[in-house]
Amino acid sequence: MSDDNKAILVVGGGISGITTAVEAAEAGYNTIIVERNPYLGGRVAQLNRYFPKLCPPYCGLEMNFRRIKTNPKITVYTMSELESVSGSEGNFTARIRKNPRLVNEKCTACDKCVEVCPVERPNEFNFGLDKTKAIYMPHEMSFPMRYVIDKNVCTGSSCAKCVEACKYNAIDLDMKTDSVEVNVGSIVFATGWNPYNAENMDNLGFGKIQNVVTNMMMERLSAPNGPTKGKILRPSDNKEVKNIAFVQCAGSRDENHLIHCSAICCMASLKQATYIREKAPDSNVSIYYIDLRAPGKYETFLKKVDEDENVKMIKGKVAKIEEDSATGDPVLTVEDVEGGGKIHQTVDMVVLATGMEPSLKAGAAPGVKVEENGFISLNGQSGGVYSTGVAKSPGDVTTSLQDATGAALKSIQSVVRR
Repeated sequence: MSDDNKAILVVGGGISGITTAVEAAEAGYNTIIVERNPYLGGRVAQLNRYFPKLCPPYCGLEMNFRRIKTNPKITVYTMSELESVSGSEGNFTARIRKNPRLVNEKCTACDKCVEVCPVERPNEFNFGLDKTKAIYMPHEMSFPMRYVIDKNVCTGSSCAKCVEACKYNAIDLDMKTDSVEVNVGSIVFATGWNPYNAENMDNLGFGKIQNVVTNMMMERLSAPNGPTKGKILRPSDNKEVKNIAFVQCAGSRDENHLIHCSAICCMASLKQATYIREKAPDSNVSIYYIDLRAPGKYETFLKKVDEDENVKMIKGKVAKIEEDSATGDPVLTVEDVEGGGKIHQTVDMVVLATGMEPSLKAGAAPGVKVEENGFISLNGQSGGVYSTGVAKSPGDVTTSLQDATGAALKSIQSVVRR
């Protein structure tokens, strides 16, 4: 393919966006990835393991990062957002806003700047379970492998200790917001998802009881590069967790919160049950569910976890979670659907299986239509505009990868038809 072919714009640099861009670029088409975070990888980068094989996600991410690095047809803009779009299929003009990283390409990730920085901030990559300095590396496998400064907490030139410590002149505290205009033939939205805000469910205690965490927080607690280096310790006192409860459909399939089923929450909790069983052989796991959904090939994984005598799966609706003020232990009250009556259980920690909420809000992207649950609609989109992964509908990594490959083909067809 010649370089004068119109590019393909991919909005979102998670696993779906990366896959779409790489597949299209390796077919010979110029692609542009726009990602609002300072790194690529999205939610997958925050996982400890995939299900059902239980392999670490960094393997797949590292392979894709290598494919991006060695392919000149891929342009990446991190800390950037799609500002406007005009035109039609085959001839879109898109304006991209590039937010200041305050660290340029000269950065070698030597860590000298972090050593002298006096300001701390909550680490959003670990969902606030630990802290970083105002200048920080998003995570160990970050791509690009370059520091970033949180300008909301950095004191700027009044401190500038990081500037003095950097011998490569990589820190530019005066870096400004910039923009770039690109001409593209098609646009693929791969904007991903956010965990539903568990604080919206007052009865489940999140935000009030320290030892009630979400499923994504559990991923970080279990990860070797997480805040506890892979030890599953509860937030209140760093006590090793031996007795844990999972609450399924936390806000999902609920007309007051998320009407839809997020498709992966059951499998995520089954996976996380294996985390604690491996790390603490004498541990006990309770999974409270409405329905367990492990379709197709995942049925085998469900049966494997169910065969563990220390894992109890109870069909029941958690009515409320309270705290034992003396110990910090969460106390669950559960409506026992099959046995009748109520169950009262005290555990070390509770994990809420919160669902997926689309990152892209209605009206946030030019010309993009969303359906009732906020996911990008499959119908009525303008020609040359596509969506993929969880931006389109809830799903697991495997489904997202397959869908992203299809999105790459569709985006190429729009370029060819121009």
